[in-house]
Amino acid sequence: MVEAPDAPMHDQPLLVAEALCKNYGRVTACRDVSFSLYPGEVLAVVGESGSGKSTLLQLLSAQLAVTSGRVSYRMRDGVLRDLASLGEAGRRFLFRTDWGYVHQDPALGLRMAVSAGANVGERLMAVGWNHYGRIRQTASSWLERVEIDVARIDDAPRTYSGGMRQRLQIARNLVTEPRLVFMDEPTGGLDVSVQARLLDLMRNLVGELGLAAVVVTHDLAVARLLSHRVMVMKGGQVIETGLTDQVLDDPHEPYTQLLVSSILPP
Repeated sequence: MVEAPDAPMHDQPLLVAEALCKNYGRVTACRDVSFSLYPGEVLAVVGESGSGKSTLLQLLSAQLAVTSGRVSYRMRDGVLRDLASLGEAGRRFLFRTDWGYVHQDPALGLRMAVSAGANVGERLMAVGWNHYGRIRQTASSWLERVEIDVARIDDAPRTYSGGMRQRLQIARNLVTEPRLVFMDEPTGGLDVSVQARLLDLMRNLVGELGLAAVVVTHDLAVARLLSHRVMVMKGGQVIETGLTDQVLDDPHEPYTQLLVSSILPP
């Protein structure tokens, strides 16, 4: 059995969610979700389709406006700020610098018509890099790091396999060493053997870089391998939360027990 990574110890949270709610008319997609995420900590949000986990990820990453509640992020100056108060420009700045977002479909996170090197280099230029040789060298280094042949640096992602595209998306997101990464079903749609390699890669990179991450997944194997803590969602609410091994090895809620038993569909 693979154990969850050891949890890092920090005093001040990096991300704080307070009583988050999101309504679409009479439909509640997310209801009264509260938690704190600490630097270097990986939180997995699990549940079946329609449980509200993807909506929660979009609320946390400020891609959706909350109906009520608040999401706060600790900036590099140490101040915890309400994301709603930052404005669109401030949130875009966070995505260029402090945050990464790994989509289930890598085509949403990559520029498919430009080269792999340009995809990685674009992120570096967004944070102020302007030396072409240094950018290309760093892009090459990251392609190697995510197990992509450097000879493919000038090839467009549309010529890559699904697994290679996902690894390139990870390189693009992590090249600037963000402090927080959001991952939406990062292994979804990939073959089992490709999933295993990708998970191993992500685990190593997250640990090596000391990243905080929120991972949305229906795959409990992903949660066990990557996360320190798990939140189980059903009907837009968090019904169980705790350390990954505790929740997955000794679930208390009947719904969580069904998930762990793989009775519920993804």
